[in-house]
Amino acid sequence: MSDTDIDLSDSRSFAFWTPVTVRYSDQDELGHINNCSYAAYVEAGRVAFLGGLLDPNTHPGIDFILAKLSINYLREGHFPGDMQVGSRILKLGNKSMTTGYGLFLNGECKATADSVNIYFRPETRETIAIPPDIRAQLEADPMQAARGARAGNATGKTNR
Repeated sequence: MSDTDIDLSDSRSFAFWTPVTVRYSDQDELGHINNCSYAAYVEAGRVAFLGGLLDPNTHPGIDFILAKLSINYLREGHFPGDMQVGSRILKLGNKSMTTGYGLFLNGECKATADSVNIYFRPETRETIAIPPDIRAQLEADPMQAARGARAGNATGKTNR
């Protein structure tokens, strides 16, 4: 799986969407959405996207830790609205996965982001290999279109 051909500023690159309400307090003194707010929007998308991967019955004692977050600010965004966060897999390592995000407000991409999460066991604080069943699922469907459709967002950009 290679992330070099994926344009995160293109909404067609995503099938899993998380709506995040832009709050008035997300703006700074310049009147646009503050850079720190984008990190919170990505976090909301990342939690929704990754939160459905691990079944506690099938994968007991396994979680993710965030190792890296990178945000590319493309255009100013302004209150009000719902930031639509598209999420997908970009790359799989042995113990880590790189996820990509597109942040869209009123149909326009305002930012893109990527993050690296590492699989680990919280009890022992040890990193572990990606479970084989999860790896197979992510390789087969890096956009997680099946999960996005089950969440009701295949075309409407909402997980509700």
